[in-house]
Order: sequence, then structure tokens, then C-alpha cells
Amino acid sequence: MNNKEFISKLSQRCKFTPADTASMTEGLVTIITDSLKEGDQINVSGFGGFEAKMRRERISVNPKTGQRMLVPPKIVPSFRPSAKIKDKLKETE
Repeated sequence: MNNKEFISKLSQRCKFTPADTASMTEGLVTIITDSLKEGDQINVSGFGGFEAKMRRERISVNPKTGQRMLVPPKIVPSFRPSAKIKDKLKETE
């Protein structure tokens, strides 16, 4: 599902215009991004939690040339789904 399809389905389900839904979705992403930049965790009941994790510095090897490179540390977003979502996905198996 791409962004356009997601906005369309969400706007039909919530009975908002697609423009309003797109604006709210963009606002949600901005809030999550800003919170993660500040180092905060975000927990949405029944959905899951977002947090920023620090990846350590590591050495990587280019398989083609065999050249070793140092990959600097970086912060990456992480999502952990709630038990409710995990249970619903298990039901579909």
C-alpha cells in the first residue's frame, strides 16, 4: 500500500476529506520525528512504541573489493508492535 492508498482508506474510514487526512498524517509523522530527535519514546496504546536507538560504530567489508570501511555511529528509529497487533497477525496465519 502506498501513501495515496493509505490516505484514501483512512479518510473513508474516519469520514474526513483526503486533504484533511493527509494533513493529519503529516502532522503525526512530524510529531513522532521531533520526539525521537529529542530522545523521547512514544507509546501508542494498542498499536506499539517508537524509540530512537544508537547504532555503534562498526567495520564493514565491501564484498567485491575486500576493502574495509569504518561505518560511523548513527541514530535509527525503532518500532515495537503491541501484543494486540501481534495477536491479530498470528490469527491470519
